[in-house]
Amino acid sequence: MEIMKAVLGLEDGDYVIGEGFGVEGECSGELVFNTLMSGYMEALSDPSYYGQILMFTFPLIGNYGTDVQNMQSPHVKALGAVCREICDTPDVKPTIRHYFEKNGLFGICGVDTRRLTIKTRVKGTLRAALVVGDDNFEHAVELAKKTAPISDYDLIPAVSCKEPYRVAGTGKKIAIIDLGLKTNMITSLSRRKGDLYVFPYNATPEDIFHVGPDCLFITNGPGDPKTARPTIATVKKCIGELPIFGICMGNQITALALGGDTYKLKFGHRGSNQPVRYKDGRIFITTQNHGFAVDGDSLPKGSKVTFINANDKTVEGFESEDLNISCVQFHPEAHAGPLDTECHYFDGLFRRLE
Repeated sequence: MEIMKAVLGLEDGDYVIGEGFGVEGECSGELVFNTLMSGYMEALSDPSYYGQILMFTFPLIGNYGTDVQNMQSPHVKALGAVCREICDTPDVKPTIRHYFEKNGLFGICGVDTRRLTIKTRVKGTLRAALVVGDDNFEHAVELAKKTAPISDYDLIPAVSCKEPYRVAGTGKKIAIIDLGLKTNMITSLSRRKGDLYVFPYNATPEDIFHVGPDCLFITNGPGDPKTARPTIATVKKCIGELPIFGICMGNQITALALGGDTYKLKFGHRGSNQPVRYKDGRIFITTQNHGFAVDGDSLPKGSKVTFINANDKTVEGFESEDLNISCVQFHPEAHAGPLDTECHYFDGLFRRLE
């Protein structure tokens, strides 16, 4: 098999040359790293990675083939993949190399992902360009430099549903604003018999109220939450009228709708081993994927921070009992480690609606 060239260029002039997999072409966006040891297809298909090149810190990717039944959306949403090594002989087919080729995706392997991860942690998230089929590093670096910061892009319309739809259930009626809805969120809500009405990112308050929901749920999504102006405006009108729940970007959107603020993290939280401390002192191990966070000091009176990141003390969730709001920054539906985060959040959601 002929080895295909590839190069990853960074905005600071650095670059790495490796072996390309997938198809020839190029993409550019933020280079972010994820520390998970399994679940690489779940990560690649997570709509929150749209606009980003995803680098895996675990040294071997693809060792159990392409696990399409657990993908979080129908297609890979990350712009490209950066790996130390990919497995060409998994027990289950297709291989990740074959999947990338068949689906027109970009990947590079055979590079020092440890060095790139350390660089990201020191310098912060960098803009990058991945060129597959060529090793012209000067072109890759120049393309990275020309790439706009992620906050300049409105990424949500590309991953949100285009029309409203329903996932029928026999329980509480839940209106969902889809900013990049993951399959496991539908699964977790449906498992509890939720009657789900899913709306696109630009749904109006009238659209939401028309179905007579018991609550409003805001999902995860890509990019800077401040670009989601239509969603922020709708959530603002729903505050005090409906119980509100949010995960990941939903947490940030709700904070902005309350008049709070968000900011960009140096390199974000992405992985399935992020420890968070609950308000009662308990520690949960969580899955996370976000590059922005809520400024806890900006939350209005009556709002209380419920979770903080045990590593860097950033806000991982907040609530307002008076307004019946409960949001978390992590992904309780992602099933990292024990299932206590799913039960804690989703069971709590339905208890609040009783």
